[in-house]
Amino acid sequence: MSADRDRRLAGLLDLSRELGSPGLRMAILGEGNTSVRLGPETFAVKASGCSLGSLQADGLTECRFDRLLPLLDRDGLADAEVDQALLDARVDPAARKPSVEALFHAWLLGLPGVEAVGHCHAIAVNQLLCSPRAEEFARRRTFPDEIVCCGSESVLVPYVDPGLALARAIRRETLALIGRTGRPPRLILLANHGVIAVGPSPGAVLASLQMAEKAAAIFAGAAALGGPAFLSPDQVERIAGRPDEHHRQRVLNL
Repeated sequence: MSADRDRRLAGLLDLSRELGSPGLRMAILGEGNTSVRLGPETFAVKASGCSLGSLQADGLTECRFDRLLPLLDRDGLADAEVDQALLDARVDPAARKPSVEALFHAWLLGLPGVEAVGHCHAIAVNQLLCSPRAEEFARRRTFPDEIVCCGSESVLVPYVDPGLALARAIRRETLALIGRTGRPPRLILLANHGVIAVGPSPGAVLASLQMAEKAAAIFAGAAALGGPAFLSPDQVERIAGRPDEHHRQRVLNL
């Protein structure tokens, strides 16, 4: 168990530092956050105010699911009460305060097959999320590997104040997409904010975020040339259901 825990924490640190590397242009300063499930009762999440690019082990905080998830169904909570709940969720009372977005991490880590979550403010993706074409980017697809790594459709969440309200909005819109498509998402797009990827491993999360950034750049370039020319719904479904693509997903641990 200890070896698995160490592996998970090491993978989370690798993911965090990669997302914060200058070359990817996905997060600077204290932007973004990451998490990984450690077991049925706890998860590790980036602490508030830490930088992804230089994250160390003491910048991760282990939190209890059962201290955070009930907050999503409690009305009338003041900001101070949410802050206290975040502190109370820590396994180690001396650990740093977890990110306020630990609330949505806790819920997303409960989705089937999700073991890791990454959130960042990627430049190309945010260009679209801060534009009138955000919904098209979420709903439509332009090339096959976007479907393989990012799913056939992404969740789109209208702008909501970060924290408890955002966690609730993410839950609402994610459940709506699952109800409509029958598939869990790989990407959750936050209007005027950023992008979240979920997956079975930190590596899968990184792949989805990198492909989302590539897809956003292609979308923006195609829009400048009069497009994009989207794949049809039948073409998207064909790629999403192909056995060879499922095999490739398994090999790449996506």
